[in-house]
Amino acid sequence: MRKLMAVMLGATFAMAAAVRSRAAIAGDYVEVRSADVFTGPCFANSQVGLEGNEAIMAWTVREGTWRGVRLNVLSVVAVVKTQATLGDVDHNPYPAAAVLILDARSTGAQRQALQKFAQSQAGRLLDHVVRVDVAPISTEAIEHGAIKLTAGKLVRIETRSLCAADHLCGNEEVYYPPLVKLAHSMPAFTLEEGFSGQGLGVVWDRADTRSAFVGTFAL
Repeated sequence: MRKLMAVMLGATFAMAAAVRSRAAIAGDYVEVRSADVFTGPCFANSQVGLEGNEAIMAWTVREGTWRGVRLNVLSVVAVVKTQATLGDVDHNPYPAAAVLILDARSTGAQRQALQKFAQSQAGRLLDHVVRVDVAPISTEAIEHGAIKLTAGKLVRIETRSLCAADHLCGNEEVYYPPLVKLAHSMPAFTLEEGFSGQGLGVVWDRADTRSAFVGTFAL
């Protein structure tokens, strides 16, 4: 079984690499939500309507261009607050308010391209951008499922891969999918995440939840 899983994982990453090689823009993605995304129905039902209306999404471009502007090694972070639990099919989460954080290393043209790229990926979640900040963004992929990301003093995220101890009820599944379309994604455990910026009327610090996705994009 372990050998079969290793072969399957190797094939998945090989396919993702092949997609990236044909893409105009490709890179890494991390997302955290204010509700568990890998969970069982009993836990989800205790959160829906009460939590899950906030999210942080971050794209780091490994290589590529967007509308003719090269964005190699640049990042963009979106922080979103909605009216209801994101992913709940019974309630409309819109309107949404969003704060964008653009990589301090980017030029004027690159900042415009980063914003347009993020908006094209997140759709209605980024229709109403209430504030745009510029900050140094650092992303460190430590191992499979483990990522550290900081955007100045505004955003921080740290995740790890899920393990057997994270199965609390035995019925866990990917209850909510990622908020954007990805070439590859997997749920992850959020060690900590926080937003301390302005514009949304709320800041937060959270830890130890099954609320993250890590993945790759290729377009």
